[in-house]
Amino acid sequence: MKDDYKITFIRGATTASGNSVKEIEEAVVELIDELISRNNIIKTNLLAITFSATKDLNACFPASIARKCNGLDSVAFLDCQQMYVPNDVDFCIRIMAQVLLPSKNLVKHPYLRGASKLRSDRC
Repeated sequence: MKDDYKITFIRGATTASGNSVKEIEEAVVELIDELISRNNIIKTNLLAITFSATKDLNACFPASIARKCNGLDSVAFLDCQQMYVPNDVDFCIRIMAQVLLPSKNLVKHPYLRGASKLRSDRC
């Protein structure tokens, strides 16, 4: 491991405007871009991202979109369905990213769009 770096987990979420490939793609690309920019992540230090999506999103896999964006084809991605809970946020995509960050970096968890109400303390 690089000197003064540590493995860090970053959470985040967003919402798609609907259940189409294009709508999911827009949400995923925006979420990944915000994850990288807010935390000044060097792309080679992005190790893995687990995506979960609410059951109303089934037009495509968020990981298939992320794999094609920003040159992240060597990152380990996994998709799963979010546990169903009544009154959950609709069209929600959540992430848990494993990254290598400088020890002194303050982690910024991106909660975007309609998902911002999930963690208003992190928006």
